Amino acid sequence: RCGGRDLLQDPDVLDTWFSSALWPHSTLGWPRKTKDFKYFYPTTVMETGYDILFFWVARMIMMGLENTGEVPFHKVYLHGLIRDETRTKMSKSRGNVIDPMETIEKYGTDALRFALSTGTSPGNDMMLGSHKLEGSRNFTNKLWNAARFVISNLDGVEPETTRGISTAEDRWILSRLNHLIAEVTELLEEFQFGEALRRIYEFLWTEYCDWYIEIAKIRLRHKEEAPSPLPVLVHVLETAVRLLHPFMPFITEEIWQRIREHQPEGKPASIMIAPYPTADTSAFDAEAEREMESVIEIVRSIRNARVESKVDPARFIEAIIAAGEAKPALESHAPAIRTLARVRPLTILDSREGRGTRGDQAKILLLKGVEVILPLEGMIDFNAERSRLLKEIESNQAEIRRIERLLADDAFLNKAPASIVEKERQKLDDRRDKLIRLEERLARLG
Repeated sequence: RCGGRDLLQDPDVLDTWFSSALWPHSTLGWPRKTKDFKYFYPTTVMETGYDILFFWVARMIMMGLENTGEVPFHKVYLHGLIRDETRTKMSKSRGNVIDPMETIEKYGTDALRFALSTGTSPGNDMMLGSHKLEGSRNFTNKLWNAARFVISNLDGVEPETTRGISTAEDRWILSRLNHLIAEVTELLEEFQFGEALRRIYEFLWTEYCDWYIEIAKIRLRHKEEAPSPLPVLVHVLETAVRLLHPFMPFITEEIWQRIREHQPEGKPASIMIAPYPTADTSAFDAEAEREMESVIEIVRSIRNARVESKVDPARFIEAIIAAGEAKPALESHAPAIRTLARVRPLTILDSREGRGTRGDQAKILLLKGVEVILPLEGMIDFNAERSRLLKEIESNQAEIRRIERLLADDAFLNKAPASIVEKERQKLDDRRDKLIRLEERLARLG
């Protein structure tokens, strides 16, 4: 456009990644051997996205070797890209970008950090959307409510040691906690951050909140009948928030400070300078874990049976457990089984005694080494259940007749795609199987 033909390339223009390639050593005072250079170069781990592996990482290594004779880092952790819920790359032009400040305002900083850390693995992209953020916020709320419950019971309670703990549920949760610490430590050393956080999440949500705290509530209501669970409740919570702190720093600091208000002895001013947990292998207790696994399986199975039989959630039902050798252990957990499974009366027998308690009108749950017998009388309104089954049988029979007529229609068979015809045949088989099961259930009611 200027009319000139003698064009020269500027000799002083550098590659756009040139200064970035120098970053690991040029920021530390190189070529002088400064204190910072001697301490920080080479560093241990370089973290970046896989999309700039050649543009930046490879060039830092080449420049580091050229200028210092050493690689700038020994390990490279490559994270994936954050995509939307349809796996589409986020961009302003598509309008699918999630604003972090708006997200923090709506869900909270820790919830966002949790969402970005869970379900991740090195080098793999992750999907982020409202569903995942809502799940992360729910976990934050669950942890906060659990902490509030524990701390609200600490008024006037002196710090106690967890040594000499005798109840199976106490030994179980301490064993699970220390296994968790060992697993998370190993996973962090292997850069498996997403899996480490998933293990902490499952422990806190399920084992600590859903099971141990619920059993602890029963013991707190009957203080004179069982040792206080508070020493273990506080110990597990305090240790777990230290384990969780690198992922969710704000809520864990708040919980730590509230525990510290009640029990300040030996606790630093901030969780961030508290020692990271180390596993105590002497707390591993396989026997307590097996015992509690049996209790949890029994409660879950009874709950599932209640749902299947459409028992009112507030209603108590009778349960008989043929426990065999586990009878003494399960008897010690009878208050927890009664409360958590909503069973009354609860009878725990050995296997030989249990054989005579069966009958046609009972639901039998075959578990690991244990049988749970749920008499249907009192559990089910027989007239209402019989009426419901008859209606379902009539509806099923009507659908079977409709499909049979359709499959007998030559016009349908000739015009419909083979996949549609096959789908209707499969529906017919499923309906017939369902009809057999419904008629069997009706026959059992008498």
